[in-house]
Amino acid sequence: MSDPVYDIAVIGGGLIGAAAALGAARQGQRVLLLDRAQPQPILGRFGMDIRNVSLSPGSRALLEQLGVWGKFCGAPFVGMQVWEEQGTATLSFDAAEVDRSELGWIVENSHLVDALWQALQQASNVDIRTGEVLEAISAAPGLVDLRSATTSYQTRLLIGTDGAASSVRRLLGVETSTYPTGHTALVTLLETQQPHLGIARQRFLLDGPLALLPSMAAKRVSVVWSQSEPQAQRRLQLSDAAFCREITAASDNQLGEVLAVDERYSFPLNQHLVHSFNPLPRVLLMGDAARVLHPLAGLGANVGFEDVRDFVTRLAQLPAGVDPGYRGIWSSFARQRRARAQVMLSLMTLLRRTYAQNDPYLQWLRSLGVRLTTRFEPLKKQVIREALGLGPLAQPL
Repeated sequence: MSDPVYDIAVIGGGLIGAAAALGAARQGQRVLLLDRAQPQPILGRFGMDIRNVSLSPGSRALLEQLGVWGKFCGAPFVGMQVWEEQGTATLSFDAAEVDRSELGWIVENSHLVDALWQALQQASNVDIRTGEVLEAISAAPGLVDLRSATTSYQTRLLIGTDGAASSVRRLLGVETSTYPTGHTALVTLLETQQPHLGIARQRFLLDGPLALLPSMAAKRVSVVWSQSEPQAQRRLQLSDAAFCREITAASDNQLGEVLAVDERYSFPLNQHLVHSFNPLPRVLLMGDAARVLHPLAGLGANVGFEDVRDFVTRLAQLPAGVDPGYRGIWSSFARQRRARAQVMLSLMTLLRRTYAQNDPYLQWLRSLGVRLTTRFEPLKKQVIREALGLGPLAQPL
């Protein structure tokens, strides 16, 4: 019996890849999901996954469509506070301003991945292959051939969702522009003196933004602290007590004293953007394989889920029996997703550079801009809607 030809093969089973594979399966496609291993949690001393993901209402809508919302727990956040080290104005967002009960949810990465994988494992039209490393890709006019050291596969459409160091992108020689940020992200969990009250907080320090995100526990927050590499290495070496004192000061004592810190991890931050999300007629790139944004606005996973939402919407519109990799089907998808990525990449770069300036005149201008945004309700509401994945920039064309 010959090996099957898959309608769609997804390389990379993280959040975006698992969602794309499940979305394709829900549309009746025969799907292959290929990864080295099922993603595993990074558990710290608090017993939680150190990695957390912020989910927007737009991402929730996708996960509801896929049938996995409610299969995991998330901490809703009802407001956001943004302020800076040198400025005098604070920008606050409240869910009630856009007639919502919450702005989003903070979810442990592994809980969401597990829910997606469980749904994939229950789908009769999904084959999951782990323990294999992709070694070659040959994209012919009719099919894409995939080869590992021991096995070969054929698919009508290949989707690369295998992260920032994508093997799909590398093996196909996809042209990619890289935009160094000069930042390293330090991530951990904190126990705090005061409850977070469901507020996501971000303070722009001169060396980089510090985000404190609420969890299911009233006095526990997850941290994403972008900073220079030397500072990150220094803070990784601090004792727990010294780190707690330093981050208490860096967070402006917003949650009182930081009482305890979990394991600390760091990773470099480099933004990149591929020249095409559809580099070959039968190949799509999504998530971090296509673009990586600075995490200062927590948009990375949500923009990746936008890729999946747009993909599933367009897949559902194809007539029954149409080859999902047929030439030209995904050209408008690729244009729209790259345009959205360019907008977000430019915005992240502008915000990072603007808040890194220590000039008194620029500080005054930043504070003035924050005050004007706060007072001009239509602008503020539109900013919130775009951040939630509900504005026109996030919608499929």
